[in-house]
Parts: sequence; C-alpha cells; structure tokens
Amino acid sequence: MDKERLIELESVYRNGLLHDTLPFWINHSVDRVNGGFYIALGQDGTVIDTDKAVWPQGRFTWLLSSLYNRFEPRKEWLDLARHGIEFIDKHGFDTDGRMFFLLDKEGKPLRKRRYIFSEAFACMAYAAYSKASGEEWAAKKAVGLWELMLHYLHTPGLLPPKFTENRQTKGLAVPMILIGVAQELRLNIGDRGFSDTIDTIIGKIQSHWMKPEHAAVMETVGPEGEFINHFDGRMLNPGHSIELAWFLMREAEYRDNDPGIMQTALTALDWMWEWGWDKEYGGIIYYRDVKGLPPQEYWHDMKFWWPQNEAVIATLMAYRLTGNSKYAEWHRMVHDWAYQHFPDREHGEWFGYLHRDGRISNTAKGNIWKGPFHLPRMQMICAEECSRLLAKKA
Repeated sequence: MDKERLIELESVYRNGLLHDTLPFWINHSVDRVNGGFYIALGQDGTVIDTDKAVWPQGRFTWLLSSLYNRFEPRKEWLDLARHGIEFIDKHGFDTDGRMFFLLDKEGKPLRKRRYIFSEAFACMAYAAYSKASGEEWAAKKAVGLWELMLHYLHTPGLLPPKFTENRQTKGLAVPMILIGVAQELRLNIGDRGFSDTIDTIIGKIQSHWMKPEHAAVMETVGPEGEFINHFDGRMLNPGHSIELAWFLMREAEYRDNDPGIMQTALTALDWMWEWGWDKEYGGIIYYRDVKGLPPQEYWHDMKFWWPQNEAVIATLMAYRLTGNSKYAEWHRMVHDWAYQHFPDREHGEWFGYLHRDGRISNTAKGNIWKGPFHLPRMQMICAEECSRLLAKKA
C-alpha cells in the first residue's frame, strides 16, 4: 500500500468521522429534555421511535469519551459523554444491579433481557468516561459492572439458558465481548486482573470455537466445544469472527506481538474472509452454513453495515502488523465495496441494510441495533492505523 493511498484513506476515515458521522448523530440524537440519546432515526435524521435501547446509550457514551481521550479533548464531546453517563446511571439499572435492555424516552423500563450486553457496553462507557473526566467514581462503577457480569456468567442458574438441558450451547458473543470490555477497562483504568481473564478466554476460543477441520470459527458450540449438527451449530457469522480477529490482533500487539495470539488472530481472519467475502457481488455476507446447507435465517445473504466495518478494521490492522500485501488487497476490496454502496450522499451517515447485490433494503439510519458505534469506531481506529502506517513510511 503506497503512501498516496494511505494519505487518501486517512482523510476518508478522519473526515468521515468528524464531518459526517459524528455531526449526524450529535445533531439528531441528543435528547436535551429527557436525557440520553434517541437512536431510531430515519434517513434524514428524523426521530422515528422515541424508545431508547440501552446498548447504544453505552456505545455512544463510550465513543464520545474515547474520541476525547484519543483524538482531541473537545469540551463538546466530554459534555455529551457526561449527558449519556447521567442518563445511564439514572435509568439503566434494575434493583438487582443488572441493566435493562429497552427504556422509553423518559427512561422508564420496558424490557430486560437474559444476557449481559447492556452491562458490557455501559462498563466500557464508564471506564472511558472516567479517563476523560478524571472522575474516579466512574472507574469504580466500571469495575463493579465487570465483576457483576462475571458473577452472573459464572454462577449457574442466574441467567436462564438459551436451550434446555437436553441441548446446552454456548455462543461466541459472550467471550468475544468480554475480551473487548477487558481491553477497554485496561486501557482506561489500568490492568486489574483483566489480562488474566483475557488469557483464559483466548484459550477457550482456541480449543472450543476454532475448528481446523472446517477452517472456521464457529458461532455456537456445545459446553465443551462440541460441534452441533443443527441450524444454530452450523451457522457461521463471518463479520463477528472477523471482529474477534482484530480484538486478538490488538491483544497480541499489546503483548509485544505475542506470536501465538497473533497466529490465532490471523488464522481467524483468513478462515472467515474466505467464508464471508461474496465472490459474486462483493462485500461480506451475513451468515453461512458450515456444511453448505441452507441457513435458517432469511436475511442470511444480506449485506449489513457492521461486518463491512469490522473487515475494514481487521484487514488494515493485519496489513500494518504483518506487512503482507494480501491484507492490503483485502482491505482495498472491502473498503471500496463498502464506500461504493453504504454511504448516504444526500443526508450523511451510512445505510445499514443492503440486499446481496448492494441495493438498499432499508433507509433507516438507526434502530435498536444500529447506532453510533460500528461505523464511527471503524473510522476512528482506521484513521489511527493509517497514521501509524504513514509514520513507518516517513
């Protein structure tokens, strides 16, 4: 990848973040009356539903705090992060210490789920906000949430299982998010045993979810990593595993380019690129069946925004860390396809949901799942990656 291409890419990511994605969300999502952020936005930023999912409250607060910490200390970003933290702190928690999944516009609880992802994203938000603001209470809150998550995950019976005892399963999402949360905690408040937890999780991923016989990272396995020959057990989510790959690359680099972790990361990326890249139309496809059978989910062949975001990060990071031109070419492929099809050139930000051939399926910019997270995180990280690559070429 030559210097001119890197200069162009850095500008695309940085300017896209600062002059498109962030202004779209700041201008349209901030609820100045009730607190927090509206996330369900139409194509032009109009609020189309006033309920507030808790995941994106934490995610946007984390993003604003991280930009303050990593890009520049803009008062607007810190003030908005505080705005998010105050809403989460006031309305996000049930009496048992766990968090809700969905609130109404005023913060009244509407729904609570059986998993710990609201807690995970709030934990990241508190940690990053603590570093940005210097407020120690937020760091303590982050550690408390981390400990609560581990308590619920490791204490049988506290979280209801997805299936009955006749078919016990475990998904990749929980160990993966724990790695990401632990890395954010360590970055923002220091290592308080977080690296030890990451070690344990990486070992489990290597032995339970990575299947050389299929050249795939499974999404769902049995309690001891058993292959499950049913719809859920055969399903692959390439974007998810590619996201895991760059989490692992980041961990390997943190540990002085640990060769074992790096090899695991690159193997996961190589396998799941082959499963995910659509050789007919381009882009990362949503689901595959590891045996080539028809997947259960009817949206299996769609192109969602976030797998493209994760593949852009992973391939660029892999190129920086290895210098392998294969990853530069993969990055060019997924970057160019994504930037050809997803950006809304009229109203800004990205569409989230395309048909397999790249036609727009849904014009919403935000909903209970899509918000200011995957796209701006990609732009932030990739701007940093380009800067580091350019520094090496100077």
